Amino acid sequence: MEDVIPLPEPRGVRKRGRVESSEPGPESSEPGPEEQKRRGNVRSVSGLREDDPSVRLLEQLLFGTEDELRGRILEEDEDEAERLSVEDEDVESEEDEAHLQHRPTREAAWVDEDDELEEEVDMKHRYRKDLMRGDAESVMTKHKLQQRMREQFQKSMGGAPLWAESSRKKKTNAEDEDDDDDDEEDDLLRRTGNFVASPERLSSGILRMKKCLPANSARPSEDKLTTVQFHPSAQVVMTAGLDQSVSLFQVDGKTNPKIQSIHLERFPVHRAQFSVDGETVIATGLRNKMFYLYDMMEGRVTPVHTVRGLNENRVKEFSVCPDGGALLLTGTRGYLHLLTLKTKEVVCSMKINGDVSGVAFSHDGSKVFVNSEEGEVYVWDVRSSRCVNKFTDDGCVKGTSIAASRNGQYLACGSQSGVVNIYSQEACLNSANPKPLKAVMNLLTSVTSLTFNPTSEILAMASRAEDEAVRLVHLSSLSIFSNFPVSKRNIVHRAGCLDFSPHSGFFSLANNKGHAPLFRLLHYKDF
Repeated sequence: MEDVIPLPEPRGVRKRGRVESSEPGPESSEPGPEEQKRRGNVRSVSGLREDDPSVRLLEQLLFGTEDELRGRILEEDEDEAERLSVEDEDVESEEDEAHLQHRPTREAAWVDEDDELEEEVDMKHRYRKDLMRGDAESVMTKHKLQQRMREQFQKSMGGAPLWAESSRKKKTNAEDEDDDDDDEEDDLLRRTGNFVASPERLSSGILRMKKCLPANSARPSEDKLTTVQFHPSAQVVMTAGLDQSVSLFQVDGKTNPKIQSIHLERFPVHRAQFSVDGETVIATGLRNKMFYLYDMMEGRVTPVHTVRGLNENRVKEFSVCPDGGALLLTGTRGYLHLLTLKTKEVVCSMKINGDVSGVAFSHDGSKVFVNSEEGEVYVWDVRSSRCVNKFTDDGCVKGTSIAASRNGQYLACGSQSGVVNIYSQEACLNSANPKPLKAVMNLLTSVTSLTFNPTSEILAMASRAEDEAVRLVHLSSLSIFSNFPVSKRNIVHRAGCLDFSPHSGFFSLANNKGHAPLFRLLHYKDF
């Protein structure tokens, strides 16, 4: 009897058949006769397939080689896994969208219909009248009022501040999402670096400034002004003059409203000054030994008739000591008297050769520089009341004024010929014959006023003998600012007193027309 040889099976089927047949059942440990016969047939077929090339060729034609078949199976497995992953993601996204659509939206617990209305402001109030531009603006919206106040601030400051421009640029750039974000970050880092770094130095040549309304425009003096001075801490300026009045004004650069004005009966004011703490005003007259103390906190005016130890017929020129507790009175015949404000008595006196033409304290108040009409400069130690140095002002015939910078670097001496010598303050303290750093010859008449600005970058000098005889010196280069005063415009007239605001933001002077012209120095950002 011939054995029946079955057709060749696929390799996978054959392997599954072999695996299944090679494992004995759990109950039978030895194969039966039929199973042994079938295994023999399989072995014979396997041997035939391995030995017969035609069988191997048929198998390759139907299923391909083993490597090709294995590659197709792996590709199918990867495609199936990727398809399942995409289906899972689609299902998750559909679930998220459904969850967001069914999420309950919160409503406001309280809705006020008045909030949707634009708030209006009454412009007839005394604090807002200056912002009106006609009777039609008696009522203004809050948004328009803010815009009007912003315009007024920018006008008084001479333009928008750098920080405001920077904020506006950042707000505009924030509308661009990707590229502009990097630009904003770079701009922020650049601005932060400028804030940390030292402030920009004042340039020479042209001084950026803006002419404002006169400081005392709310109450011009009826006679010549003799004093203008900024308050040491508040945004206030004081004027005084021969009209027997002392006035205080708020400085905003636009209207400069009057705060208060006091009248001193039969007392033309020759000089007025704030105390160091800014709470008291000291005022002296032209021909009186008496002087006044005005307490601004209490609004009380106190006349001082008698000063113990003072043998003078009149009290006219004086300086406030930097320590705040005393006045240095200029007497006749070269005398200087140190007066305490607490007891109103003279504690010591100093004397120079000739008459005193000017006095200036050092930055710490320990020394006082005295200029004489004979052209000599004396350096006195305040504590010991002893002269520690003396020198002749270079080329000076008659001295008229003197000033010292707050940083202790410069000393300026003015003369009757109009020459201002600028010295190193250290050389004036230690040398018997110091040489000036610069002799400024831009004034042609007697130099009656000298003032350094608080940063010691500008020296203001003036002569009351001629109109427009005011010059500003750039100290780093020792050169004159060419754009002040403005040519062909008589706005300064004859200046009798000069002063800068505490942070050099404003500059003012007192003239013989009863006005105090005010200028905004744009280089300085603070008052």
